[in-house]
Amino acid sequence: MKRTIAIIMGGYSSEVEISLKSGNVVFQHLSEEIYNVYKVHILKEKWVAVIGTDEYPINKHDFSFTHNENHITFDCVFNAIHGHPGEDGTILAYFDLLGIKHTSAPFYQMALTFNKRDTLSVVKEYGIKAATSFYLDKGDSIDADAILAKVGLPCFVKPNNAGSSFGISKVTEKATLTEAIEVAFAEDHEILIESFLDGTEVSVGVIDYNGQTKVLPATEIVSENDFFDYEAKYLGKSQEITPARISQTQLQNLNAVAQQVYEILNLSGFSRAEYIFIGDEPYFLEINTVPGLTNESLLPQQAKAAGISLEDLFSNTIGQALKTN
Repeated sequence: MKRTIAIIMGGYSSEVEISLKSGNVVFQHLSEEIYNVYKVHILKEKWVAVIGTDEYPINKHDFSFTHNENHITFDCVFNAIHGHPGEDGTILAYFDLLGIKHTSAPFYQMALTFNKRDTLSVVKEYGIKAATSFYLDKGDSIDADAILAKVGLPCFVKPNNAGSSFGISKVTEKATLTEAIEVAFAEDHEILIESFLDGTEVSVGVIDYNGQTKVLPATEIVSENDFFDYEAKYLGKSQEITPARISQTQLQNLNAVAQQVYEILNLSGFSRAEYIFIGDEPYFLEINTVPGLTNESLLPQQAKAAGISLEDLFSNTIGQALKTN
């Protein structure tokens, strides 16, 4: 019997267009012989199932819709929403209340990992190395001297709750710090300012594959820009080398830390985290629990390097979700 799957995409954040691309890639690679698959756009102005060029309103009482007089309900939701309300767990709590299975980690883990500051607080307790950080909330007084005394120059200013490098700035001189803070506050009311780590940057996916935690081959990031920003991620302004050109010792350390972070945070489904090597030691930057799934995205590149097709990657995560209680 075919299972009926909703691929939710869109969202309410700056990442809506990227999410729509990710969702469409998933749609293209799920077998119609195994699943009844529907694209569902979750947007501020509407929730609709999309069939061809037609849209059908979603009934939010039970997350269903009507098509040709048939009442369509879902066995599982494939979460392809980057940012709010998918990656921060908000909509997943709604699915839990309705008893609908989904492909992401439980909503609390999603909310935790979407919050960069809280994630760092957790992993640092387990000895995971990370950059020195300074936290600011909107309305706080800004003491540039105190900030730079702690993190130094250059440094990075980041929104606490945002993805795809929106709102991130690299600051190389004190005079531009305030502007960078304002850019970050345009994305979120909480920000963090981190010390610059000078080393090889890698991104590594960790997934729940056939019921086991699997670390994928890492990707080395060589950005044409100052850092791995939006242009580098999505507009070809970087070299992405998979597998990464790192030593065997670095690879062993990275794989151990990546799996440890995934398990510390009690994740399931997809994740992709960024690290920078200082010597042989990987320093944790951040983790994404709804990583990009577009043709340009890193997780699909890493899965391919591991011999996992997109069809297998996506079907596996649905299969693991359907097994959960």
